[in-house]
Amino acid sequence: MNNINSYLSAISTVLGLVFFLGIVWWAWSAKRKPANQESAELPFDLPDEFSKDES
Repeated sequence: MNNINSYLSAISTVLGLVFFLGIVWWAWSAKRKPANQESAELPFDLPDEFSKDES
């Protein structure tokens, strides 16, 4: 039983690493560049909470 647990642990670690690398590859792919650029600009598109002109 202990031998099976070692294999399951190793397999789950490898699958987790492959899944993580797949997400990183997807997020940094060239197809995602426009969406990433739009997301990066979102904080600058918000209106200011207060301005100096208001009393």
